[in-house]
Amino acid sequence: MYKVVIAEDEDIIRKGLVYSIDWAELGCSVVADVSNGVEGIDAIKKYSPEIVIADINMPILAGLEMFEETSEEHDYSAIILSGYSSFEYAQKAIELGVLGYLSKPLDIEELKDVIHKAKKDIELRRLVQKNIMENSELKEIDLFKDSYSPQYGNDIVDQMLQIIFQKYDQKVVMRDVVQKLNYSETYLNRKFKETVGTTFNEYLNRYRIQKSIELLVNTKDPSIQEIAWKCGISDYKYFGSVFKKYIGCSPKEYLAKIRS
Repeated sequence: MYKVVIAEDEDIIRKGLVYSIDWAELGCSVVADVSNGVEGIDAIKKYSPEIVIADINMPILAGLEMFEETSEEHDYSAIILSGYSSFEYAQKAIELGVLGYLSKPLDIEELKDVIHKAKKDIELRRLVQKNIMENSELKEIDLFKDSYSPQYGNDIVDQMLQIIFQKYDQKVVMRDVVQKLNYSETYLNRKFKETVGTTFNEYLNRYRIQKSIELLVNTKDPSIQEIAWKCGISDYKYFGSVFKKYIGCSPKEYLAKIRS
């Protein structure tokens, strides 16, 4: 069973999440439901959950701050609950390794989809951390396998994807995408999320780490700093943090594993 902690200050929503979902069917168990980020930190430290679901805005301590204080020491997949009006927080959420960014009112089926994605990410990290994967498997890690297989067909979303594919090695911000496509940020994020199943920024980060894996595998004597730059991430520490969130180890550790 995957342990789940839910942090949500609205009692109706929190209890709805706890009791309206068949967690056992999802292979999960809710070990704690709390109403603020401070209680959330205590629950994370006590139960070491694999999945944490949190409202972005809570009293005493908000969801993002809770993730910020716990993500380094605790290995879990984070899911944010928010309104479309809070997409300005999306980039910060991605920096903290947030897997899902779900809007209210919550779509239960959408949440279940994200839970399934979280479980696959967790299993990948576990396999890498426990040295279960063969050298060839490590070299062929596919961060988009199974988790992201949408049927595209939306011209706007296709254009957004092309921006990622062509510009991932550069600084890409939603403001530039908005100016290029001439739609609001809220509309673009909604369209992308409806079609692809995740936010633009999360897809961009995942794509960058996928590219970094290819470079680590195929570059002779690679400089991790240089690879980070080539993937559009100029901050070495941030690159290492994002890489570990997806792969389960640092870029340096990954390099040692594929060369062992």
